[in-house]
Amino acid sequence: MTTEPAQQPQENTGHTRRRFLAGAGGVASALALRPSGSARAATRKHVAVLGGGVSGLSAAQELAERGYAVTVYEYYDVLGGKARSMDVPGTGSGGRRPLPGEHGFRFFPGFYRNLPDTMRRIPFPGNANGVHDNLRSGTEELFARSSGRPDLHFPLRRVTTPPAPGDITPSWLRDQILSVLDLGTHLPAHEAAYFADRLLVHLTSCDARREDQWEKTSWWRFIRAEEMSAEYQTLLGIGQTRNLVATRAEVASTRTVGRVIIEALILWGLLGRGLDGDADIDRVLNAPTSEAWIDPWAAHLRSLGVEFVLGTEVREVLYAGGRVTGVRVAARDGGDERTVTADHYVSAMPVEHARRTWGTALRAADPQLARCDALKTDWMTGVQFYLRTPTPVVHGHINCLDSPWSVTGIGQAQFWDVRDFSRDYGDGQARDCLSAIISEWDKPGILYGKTARECTKEEIVAELWAQLKDGLNDSGKTTLSDEDRLGWFMDPAVTGLGGPDPQNREPLLIHPTGTLYNRPSARTAVPNFFLAGDYVRTDVDLATMEGANESARRAVNALLDADGADAERCRVWELYRPPELEPLKRVDEVRYRLGLPNTFDVG
Repeated sequence: MTTEPAQQPQENTGHTRRRFLAGAGGVASALALRPSGSARAATRKHVAVLGGGVSGLSAAQELAERGYAVTVYEYYDVLGGKARSMDVPGTGSGGRRPLPGEHGFRFFPGFYRNLPDTMRRIPFPGNANGVHDNLRSGTEELFARSSGRPDLHFPLRRVTTPPAPGDITPSWLRDQILSVLDLGTHLPAHEAAYFADRLLVHLTSCDARREDQWEKTSWWRFIRAEEMSAEYQTLLGIGQTRNLVATRAEVASTRTVGRVIIEALILWGLLGRGLDGDADIDRVLNAPTSEAWIDPWAAHLRSLGVEFVLGTEVREVLYAGGRVTGVRVAARDGGDERTVTADHYVSAMPVEHARRTWGTALRAADPQLARCDALKTDWMTGVQFYLRTPTPVVHGHINCLDSPWSVTGIGQAQFWDVRDFSRDYGDGQARDCLSAIISEWDKPGILYGKTARECTKEEIVAELWAQLKDGLNDSGKTTLSDEDRLGWFMDPAVTGLGGPDPQNREPLLIHPTGTLYNRPSARTAVPNFFLAGDYVRTDVDLATMEGANESARRAVNALLDADGADAERCRVWELYRPPELEPLKRVDEVRYRLGLPNTFDVG
């Protein structure tokens, strides 16, 4: 069991070995599971998938089910990318597993539909719907305020009776938005009314206006936050951008924030529209991510014949004669370089790693690759605190609205109903894990007056703990106590903290204005090279696991087209579009072409 100060574990690198993992009978399994009508889909053509995160594993599954031979090359010695969970070395005893750590907590909003479809097709013992049945619903979100201010408890259950077709009108929507703001906030009435009107503008804007005018307009400017109260700025500006997707409201694209966070996640989620079956708005897994999802996924892919080459760094995608001819790879810990070849190649690494592998000739073949250099990333990394007593705080996520480091969190053990934390993990002392994420790394904290990037790991932990207590220990109650904290863990991908050049190998794509124009399509101008990852242009348009999965589906469909395969194409779900608003969007399209503002945009 780790005690304060915790000794930070070193990542299990696997040293120089490269593991080739494939299930026996994989070819037969893959052929048997191909969709109907795909007998001529592929004659065991080989696809190299570069990256073993959510997008790479999603592509591998779709390809293997259609009869392709797939090899996945992954940098780490484990699969799952930022979504994986990690063992905290040296913490398990008495037959228990090591304490579970992670890059940051995972959640699966109800509007996700592509990823849940994949999860249903990953077998899990005792589950009729595969790993999808390992999802559990959160019922509320806590907006924690500091300095003793009243906290806001926001219920996340969707309405029992969703509005009937035709019920959604602008006036009805405005009333619903105002009722939510009145129930859950202390905003001045005129500010709440103004925000509701701004949402109506976005809800009724045509696609062309969204992709031009609103993509170029920051969320801060769109909601006129600079003219409003500090409460308005915190709740509706910072709280909806920096705390959720690590993008500052002052620069975040209105199209992305309005369309995905406000509409899909909150509004349509609460109204029960466009969700994954009977899903609630917010869902999490019932065990550490790798146990509940990633490990069963890898086992299933091996049964389909997918091979994994782990601990391998992709260094360059080679291009000649109008095609990708191979990929230079090497063992991550410094082994000799070698070139691997395939019929097709899917680059499924995060953009900050993928773009380093694209040489001058490949970039010249498709200009959209060079535009990826303009895509921005930022830090959004978590710390797990292991506690002596169960401390659920709230049955859902925590958003510390006033925290300078834009802290969010969740008490995890309450959702792990298939686990007993003290029985199954560590040395038996820890009974809960509070997983918290820092989204703002460039503002001074409340303990040391330093930014997170300037702090050592120990200072970050102390500062983060102080900000959590500042938000949660109020109104005469003590939710978090120093005596209750046993240990902590931070992703070892973050290095050099407290020094002159801190590094984070796992940053998050962010969405400042204009990002849409630099996001590439899954299909490239190179006929055997395809892109998958949350930076690829998708309908979700947000750095999420759903976007990663959707991009993989689009990459596989493009590959099937290029290959002339008659396999069934991957289904792609797009964000919900309420039919009641389509006539207003058509009116807005005419107004946009005439250079007129949206009907509801009265300034």
